[in-house]
Amino acid sequence: MGEHLINGVLISKQKVIPVKGGNVMHAIKATDSGYEGFGEAYFSMAEYGVVKGWKLHREMTLNILVPVGSIRFVLFDDRPYSKSFNCIQEIVLSPCHYKRLTVPPMVWVAFQGLNQDTSLLLNVANISHCPDEAVKKELDEIEFDWRIL
Repeated sequence: MGEHLINGVLISKQKVIPVKGGNVMHAIKATDSGYEGFGEAYFSMAEYGVVKGWKLHREMTLNILVPVGSIRFVLFDDRPYSKSFNCIQEIVLSPCHYKRLTVPPMVWVAFQGLNQDTSLLLNVANISHCPDEAVKKELDEIEFDWRIL
């Protein structure tokens, strides 16, 4: 499947500084594209093969990094006014492909652990968590083949 770029989504290569005893991995600076302010930062664990999602944030901008393991992210754009309406974008993040994924509000996101061990993601969000701000769908409500190849 070819990658479709969803309007407003950014994929930013991040700096990894080799340091004896363990690398330093940059996350985000206030001067970076995609930085919309700071509300909270949290980690989420992803077990192998398990899919979490679908979730859409009405106001929150996500800035996601994967410093441990490997996670596949799938984004879906159902914004009728968007140039990428009905497009799906897929990206795998890991320390080997160390990038920051910025997801704007109103884009659906789901993710799946690809590493045999537990994977870890960091989200640096522009607003604090508010349960009324997000919408969820069941996995089968958006068509995607989640088999691991």
